[in-house]
Amino acid sequence: MAKDLVRESQIEKPSNSSSVLEAANIDFSYENGYKVFEDINLSLNRNEFVAIVGPSGIGKSTLLRILGGFLKPDKGSVYLMGKKINRPTPDIVLIHQSIVTFPWMTALENVMVSLKAKHIPNDKAEEMAKEALETVGLQGFEDLYPKEMSGGMRQRVAIARALAADPLVFLMDEPFAHLDELTAEGLRQDIYNILFSPDTPLKGVVLVSHNLTEVIELADVIYILNNVPATVVGKVQVDLPRPRSPRSEAFNRLLDSLYNYLTPPKVKKP
Repeated sequence: MAKDLVRESQIEKPSNSSSVLEAANIDFSYENGYKVFEDINLSLNRNEFVAIVGPSGIGKSTLLRILGGFLKPDKGSVYLMGKKINRPTPDIVLIHQSIVTFPWMTALENVMVSLKAKHIPNDKAEEMAKEALETVGLQGFEDLYPKEMSGGMRQRVAIARALAADPLVFLMDEPFAHLDELTAEGLRQDIYNILFSPDTPLKGVVLVSHNLTEVIELADVIYILNNVPATVVGKVQVDLPRPRSPRSEAFNRLLDSLYNYLTPPKVKKP
C-alpha cells in the first residue's frame, strides 16, 4: 500500500524553472521496499498538454499522485509555479478513470459540489456551474441525472465540476478508459479545445494513458517511462498540426517510435 498523504514540509525551496508544474529528481518506494521510480524529471509548460506512457504496472498513476501532492516522494520535489508542493492543493485537480458523479444529483448539482467549499452564494455557484457545463458542451442538459446520461456525458460533467473549481493544472488518469471507442473518440476530439478554452483558467494538463494513439492525438509532449525502477527513457515532442489523423504517415512514424521505447522493462542490478 502506498504511503500516506504528504505532510507539510518545514522548508519550501523555490524552483529555478519557469514551468507551470515540475517534478525534479523524484525517487519513490512502496512501504514494502519496492522501488517504483528513480530520478524522474519532467516539466509542464504553460498551455501544454503532457502525456505519460509506459508498460502496465510501471507506476504511471502513482506518479500522477506524486505530481498532485497526494503522495510524498522519498527524494526530490514537485513545484507548482515555482513553489514546492507540500500537500494537496485546489490548484491541481485529478480526474480519475472511473467516472465519478453522484447519482442522486442533477448535472448542475454535481458541478456545484466543487463550489461548496468556497462558500460561494448559491445563485452565483449556480451561474458558475452552468458556465462550466456550457464549456464542456452540456448546455441544456443541466437537469439530467447520471442515469439519464451516456458515459461520455457523465465524464463531461466530471470535467465541468473540476473546471468550476478554477484549477491551474489538470491531472487526468486514463479519463477515456471506461468509454466505448466511438464515445471516447468524440470526447478526445473536443477535449483539447475544452481544456484550453479562453474561458478556463487552466495553464496545463498531464495525461496518463496506455492508448498510444490517444496520446499522439492529444499531447504536445510525451514522456516515456520504462525499466524497474522506472526512469524516463524518452521524451517525444509532437509537432503535428491539429486535428491529427491516425492515418497520416507522420502520425504512424511517431507511433512506431513510442513502441520502440516500450520494450519489456529491464530490471536494474543493485
